Amino acid sequence: MLALALPAMAWCAAKPHVVSLGAPRREPYSVEGDPAAAGKGETELRVRPLVVDGKVRDWTTGEAHTVTERSFAVRRAVRLNDALPTDRGTRWVWQRGPWLLVDRESGKATALHLPDFDPSVSEVVWFRDYAAYCGLSASGKQLFAVVAQIAARRPLLARKLGGWNATDHPTPACAPAVWQRDPLKVSFEPTGAAAASFDLVGASAVLVEDGDSE
Repeated sequence: MLALALPAMAWCAAKPHVVSLGAPRREPYSVEGDPAAAGKGETELRVRPLVVDGKVRDWTTGEAHTVTERSFAVRRAVRLNDALPTDRGTRWVWQRGPWLLVDRESGKATALHLPDFDPSVSEVVWFRDYAAYCGLSASGKQLFAVVAQIAARRPLLARKLGGWNATDHPTPACAPAVWQRDPLKVSFEPTGAAAASFDLVGASAVLVEDGDSE
């Protein structure tokens, strides 16, 4: 029985996957195609394919951030059909999408929920499994300093920086956040306002990756 079981166990062993980001290419891009995220005068978007086992599974944009030795975060690039019902055929435009957490072993890509993230104001700066950025309240009238952790349900930090006027606002809303390791601290500097620094203390959520025991 043991001799018969061994081949079956070997056959059921998980097959390793090959996950990589392909060569970059530039695509036409404008605020007309992506009103929420494109900057004024932006004409191109640099995109790279997410390749799993030699097949393109998705498209990404921007720099990837290594979270652990087996996972990384990268922002998705979405190819959206912009054709009107009266148009003939399809009309493709590119848009910046959500951040993804990609597992190098399983090839699984999971969309990350970053609280109060808004494409028009949020520029994520990663450190470990923490994402720091300026975000907008649900009403769109308040600017917040936000630190989110990948495994946490609620933001580790959400502090009001000031009011926000959707029709008359500075661009960019904030300078990129600045991290400090020891003690763990992050600083935000809204455009035209004083910088604010915050110490991050207390318990952290544990990141569980595919295949880990809970």
